[in-house]
Amino acid sequence: MKNQEVAGIFAQMADILAIQGENYHRIMAYRRAAENIATLGRPIEEVWQAGELETIPGIGKTLAAKIDELMRTGRLGAYEKLKAQVPAGVVEMLQIPDVGPKRAALFWKELGITTIEALEQAAREGRLRTLPGMGAKSEEKVLAGIEALRRRTGRTPLGVAWPLAQAMLDALRQVPGVVQAAPAGSLRRMRETVGDLDLLVAAKDPEPVMACFRALPQVAKVLLSGPTKTSIRTHEGLQVDLRVLEPARWGTALQYFTGSQAHNIHLRALALDRGLSLSEYALKREDGSEILCATEEEVYTALGLPLIPPELREDRGEIEAALKGRLPDLIELKDLKGDLHFHTTWSDGHHSLLEMAQAARACGLKYALVTDHSHSLGVARGLTVERLREQRAEIEEVNRKMGGTFRLLAGIEVEVRADGTLDLPDEALAELDLVVAAVHSGLRQGREQVTARMLAAIRNPHVDIIAHPTGRLLGEREGADLDMEAIFRAAAETGTALEINAHPKRLDLRDVHVRRAIELGVKLAINSDAHGVNGFGVLPFGVATARRGWATAEDVINTWSVKKVLVWATGRR
Repeated sequence: MKNQEVAGIFAQMADILAIQGENYHRIMAYRRAAENIATLGRPIEEVWQAGELETIPGIGKTLAAKIDELMRTGRLGAYEKLKAQVPAGVVEMLQIPDVGPKRAALFWKELGITTIEALEQAAREGRLRTLPGMGAKSEEKVLAGIEALRRRTGRTPLGVAWPLAQAMLDALRQVPGVVQAAPAGSLRRMRETVGDLDLLVAAKDPEPVMACFRALPQVAKVLLSGPTKTSIRTHEGLQVDLRVLEPARWGTALQYFTGSQAHNIHLRALALDRGLSLSEYALKREDGSEILCATEEEVYTALGLPLIPPELREDRGEIEAALKGRLPDLIELKDLKGDLHFHTTWSDGHHSLLEMAQAARACGLKYALVTDHSHSLGVARGLTVERLREQRAEIEEVNRKMGGTFRLLAGIEVEVRADGTLDLPDEALAELDLVVAAVHSGLRQGREQVTARMLAAIRNPHVDIIAHPTGRLLGEREGADLDMEAIFRAAAETGTALEINAHPKRLDLRDVHVRRAIELGVKLAINSDAHGVNGFGVLPFGVATARRGWATAEDVINTWSVKKVLVWATGRR
């Protein structure tokens, strides 16, 4: 069984237990196990075969035994037993905004509702409002939630959620009396997709902030509005929650609402060991007195820790590393000196070489590698050997026009064919400054075949970088079923760099793969894959993904000077 299958089973077990009102800690044990297995940088089967299941955070003897049963038999008796106790449609209700385990259980046990369709019908007939704790408004919320669920295709990509949140926060910062404003939740941790958006504002008087928020042009409907919290739904169906806090409590609130839940649980346990309790409001001593924290640094300092960057707060060893003084010095956007993957009108880009060079320089970059597609990718009007040489002459002309303030490097995004060979001959690739290779077709090939293709490209001495290794498109297309461990080991052996494609539809490599690649000594490149002059603006998303994977500047080759990059490429060839 694959990671996502095992994680899915544990997540469903947690949902069923929650509907049954089981012990909170038991539920959270399954949720944490599901999350850590889903984001494991290695195949779960490989970890199982090595007898290392208990090295996975959150996996003890009991859960390890359940994974062992799944691996040996393809089924789990405890899961089958739970599924028989709660109808599948009741579990599906948890996808509806504002419907939690208690309400799902209420609808099922009191009215016999076992599907979302039956729930919608009952709401339209006014039958939900008669239930304990329900009313007409609650019934309307359920209907609105069902409608919102139907509009959604899944979680919101980071590239959509981030600019939306920033636009709202920019408006709120203009309200007199606002001291601080920031995103929270999975958005601040820069996860590749987010659920609802959480925004925090520090101000002594919350009402002007709430009034501004309710009047924002992004608001389609106000779901609730109170003195310290307002929830709205945007025109796209995304729920956004705003909380306004006292400035003196900003640090604990920002830390709490940033999460993750697993990180916060671990942090609260650490607080208890020090005779403190930690909440979103304050740290409390045993005598009941409060320690107010206006900054996150104060929260972590009180617990004997350095500030842990938000991107690391997933309870994947960051607290242990912080206690030992071993947190990595994470890469920052300002560390990037170049971009090693972008396109122009020579293939499927929208702007000329000169325009793209000027745009890259305007973003603060010192160099960029031209990587138009090779000819077999027909939809991209890819380059033949002859056109590639013609393009090189234009690159030299652009460099003269840039006057030494910026340098274009000559490259190609060469296609990896179905048999693992490259789309251009070695002698043509040898003339280029750097070569990027990519798989765009045949992504649904079997694991062995598609992995062999990638390994062949990695082992070609002319290939310097592998672009968007899995080929995934978030919310649209699963990546290739690659043996990532074999890919990482081959890249480490040959010195081939793997790309973190910064486009928010890709973010490929993903964060857990980044971390595993670094552990094995693989070099990375954070690239925009820009197809237009605005395309370099996605680089912050690539940097965020690298940070989530514990990457430092030295792990990423385009933090180097152009001279060092060219020496590296020549040396590894």
